[in-house]
Amino acid sequence: MITAVVLITAERGAIPRLGEQLAAVEGVSEAYSVTGDFDFLALVRAREHEELADIVTRRIAQVPGVARTQTHVAFKAYSKHDLESLFAP
Repeated sequence: MITAVVLITAERGAIPRLGEQLAAVEGVSEAYSVTGDFDFLALVRAREHEELADIVTRRIAQVPGVARTQTHVAFKAYSKHDLESLFAP
């Protein structure tokens, strides 16, 4: 399974509706509105690179209001348990 983080810049005026549209895209497991240089972050899961390319370029990028995407493919996943131990007091 391939996991990717897709950073999304929205067109002006699209932010109020874009989050729900992104979350509804097949292949997107989670979508978040975020602060900083990007407007949204989508977590994408795919079985192979060709499927990932299809999700990003044909599904996410074609959602009305998406101006630009930047994709980061994950090399290794850490479980929630591992992450909690990093932040434990």
